[in-house]
Amino acid sequence: MEDRVIFGGLGGPQGLISASFNQDTTSLSVGTKSGYRLFSVTSVEKMDCIHEGEECPDVYIVERLFSSSLVVVVSLSMPRRMNVYHFKRGTEICNYSYSNNILSVRLNRQRLVVCLEESIYIHNIKDMKLLKTLLNTPHNPSGLCALSVNHGNSYLAYPGSLTIGEIMVYDANNLGTVTMIPAHDSPLAALTFSASGTKLASASERGTVIRVFAIPEGQRLFEFRRGMKRYVSISSLSFSADAQFLCASSNTETVHIFKLEQHKLRDGECLTWGAYVGKMFTAASSYLPSQVSDIMHQDRAFATVRLNVFGLQNVCALATVEKLPRLLVASSDGHLYIYNIDPQDGEECVLVKKHRLFEGDVEPQEKQKEEEHPEDVKPLPPSTNPSYAATVAFPSAPPSSTTLTGYSEDGGAQKGEVIPEHEFAEGPVCLDDENEFPPVSNQSN
Repeated sequence: MEDRVIFGGLGGPQGLISASFNQDTTSLSVGTKSGYRLFSVTSVEKMDCIHEGEECPDVYIVERLFSSSLVVVVSLSMPRRMNVYHFKRGTEICNYSYSNNILSVRLNRQRLVVCLEESIYIHNIKDMKLLKTLLNTPHNPSGLCALSVNHGNSYLAYPGSLTIGEIMVYDANNLGTVTMIPAHDSPLAALTFSASGTKLASASERGTVIRVFAIPEGQRLFEFRRGMKRYVSISSLSFSADAQFLCASSNTETVHIFKLEQHKLRDGECLTWGAYVGKMFTAASSYLPSQVSDIMHQDRAFATVRLNVFGLQNVCALATVEKLPRLLVASSDGHLYIYNIDPQDGEECVLVKKHRLFEGDVEPQEKQKEEEHPEDVKPLPPSTNPSYAATVAFPSAPPSSTTLTGYSEDGGAQKGEVIPEHEFAEGPVCLDDENEFPPVSNQSN
């Protein structure tokens, strides 16, 4: 459900390094050379900056837990240490150090997961106790993993192989393996869960086919083709809250939105449109190579967005903003783009708002307009808040640092205060008050 993109350097606007949406797509977190920022994305016209943290520079991982005050930060200067902050109080809850660079962090109301290149650490988020260490996991240089965010489950998905697209599904609540899904022929590039944790979407390094599987069973539900002309690097996948739509962004100028719908045939069998059309060609496809036959059973994009830029990294999310379905795209050009989606007809989505993530950034054409027609320039509203999309790190691993001493397999060094007991409700984590959390019932489907 969450998605993060590491933009691979300090050369972006204002030293922009990374961007991620929180678990319910209500806020956007950006890591920068000077620290990190949290924005609210619950309005189209206005983007409020919730918090600006300067505790440490060069932040390449920043993850917020829903709408709470808990934020996890990892810096390029100390890539083996994870800091957990209560940003409204301006205090550090605790910090942990690991044996190697931290490549990604996932969190929900029960668990906090830290992914290294060849190991995964599962913490109880209530007291940060280390519950399980998955050692010698398959080589995972981008730290690819996904964690479901529904209160009733904590499924963890990560690559099961370096050479083919196997997905390992692990139960982070009960600490046991659930299943292995043979998803793709080539290595995995992106993973994300639906809000309920009952669906898992995946894409491979080829980037041409996106598949959706039922969880925990693992059977294939949908198969979508984003294009045949070229292989692409898919940077993020994100379900809508109701799991009726799935978006995919890549290093191309096009974002694809797929509709997860099934259609009944006369015999009552449920099939996707691609499979329905495939039925018409069953006899012909039996004489074709399997690769060609598979293509005939794949659904195409329901809607698309054409960005104004090509080759930039971005992270996308589907959200309901001001009661309408929207596509949010945070780009390495330093902007958040908001598009309207027609849930009935799809087709090309309309750009309705473009927000700069940093007030000081003005594009050349905009700067010229400001100089020639200052009366037409509106002041930039403050920034926005993350969503439920998950973190997909690019394979630009942060530089290593001096090994921290005192590391241990049961939790790491440099551990500070645990989260006070009164900070928690009986169920999910609640760092300020229960109103900060969306009702658990909203995290369904």
